[in-house]
Amino acid sequence: MKFAGWYSIVVGALMIGQWSFSLASGQVPEVKTEPIRLAFHLAAELTTALGLIVGGAALLKRLSWAATVYLVASGMLLYSVIVSPGYFAQQGQWAFVGMFGVLLSLALAGLWAVARNRLGQ
Repeated sequence: MKFAGWYSIVVGALMIGQWSFSLASGQVPEVKTEPIRLAFHLAAELTTALGLIVGGAALLKRLSWAATVYLVASGMLLYSVIVSPGYFAQQGQWAFVGMFGVLLSLALAGLWAVARNRLGQ
């Protein structure tokens, strides 16, 4: 459970950091070209990140509701790490596509561990 908890916290914090840096440095052209779509996307990303942080911290504290929050937030993360590489693949930025593959693999490992623990296996 420690791996899943720490992975969740780190990824959630990195998501917030990445978006903060990208927006502050003007690297998100969609701010001007697709502001409404981007706002909804950012709301989903922030919700995912906060869910990961809360769920991860709760796992580490062994709170009774931790697995539920973690599993929901991880499901949101899975969607993100599956859909997001398309943006970078379209631009030919294959290192980012690979990074999302690694994030997906690690997220699945964390999900497997928490699901097994929750089911008592």
